[in-house]
Formats: sequence, structure tokens, C-alpha cells
Amino acid sequence: MDMRIGHGYDVHALAEGLRLVIGGVEIEHTKGCVAHSDGDVAIHAICDALLGALALGDIGKLFPDTSEEFRGIDSKILLRRVVDEVEKRGYRISNVDCTIAMQRPKLRPHIDAMRAALAATMGVECDRVSVKATTTEHMGFEGREEGVSAHAVALLCR
Repeated sequence: MDMRIGHGYDVHALAEGLRLVIGGVEIEHTKGCVAHSDGDVAIHAICDALLGALALGDIGKLFPDTSEEFRGIDSKILLRRVVDEVEKRGYRISNVDCTIAMQRPKLRPHIDAMRAALAATMGVECDRVSVKATTTEHMGFEGREEGVSAHAVALLCR
């Protein structure tokens, strides 16, 4: 069996009055991500993990933030396109694990919806998708509520 592991990381600044979309779910909050797309850090990290497992570079290589085609795009569309690349190369997603670091709002009430949205977008069972959230105990840019970050790992099998 051919297995590949990839790691992804993404970060976005937060600003007042913008939409907050994480893990394919819109979350009510006073701040949202400053980004060219919808700024979904979880999906962007997952895309990078999948692309990294295939040695295809990062999300910016496939979907540059200089392209008008991707301005404001729903990141689930980007994730589906990355999954298409995975499948085109004969791999399947074994599992994905993502950790989001953000002080506020509390993400726990949204985790199940995120897992469901991500699983549906990737075409895998929900038990193959893990999403966790953590605060940084008021330390760093996440703790000061200046931004949000996400790490993801993915295991692909062929």
C-alpha cells in the first residue's frame, strides 16, 4: 500500500465587520478573516495538507490570491478541486485532522457542523475528519484576537 502524509498551516488576520467562515461553516462573530477568498483557515490548511502529501505545492500555487477568479470564493470549492487532484492521481483520503487556534468565539458548538461540511465536501465519511479547537490562553496573535490559525494533517492511500 502506498501511503502519503501531508501537513498544512494557514493563518488570517481578523478585522471587524467581516464574515467568519471556518471549516465550511459561517460563525456569528464581530470579526472575520481578512482574505482574498472567504478566508476559511481550516479548509486552507487542509488543502495544503492534501497538496503537500502529493508534493504539489500549496494552495497559493493552484489558487493564487492575485487572481480575480478566486476573489471571495467559497473555500469548499477550492477543497473540492484539491480532492479532485487527489483522486485523479489514484489516491483516496484515509483521514484528515485539523486544529484551529482562536481565542474567541468558542468553536466547540460548531465542531460537528464543521466535520460534516468538510466530510461532505471531500466525499468521505464523517469519522475520517477530525476538527479540534484551542485557545492560546491569551498569548500570541490568536490570544490577542488579532488572527486565527489552523494546522492540518492528511493521510492519503493508494
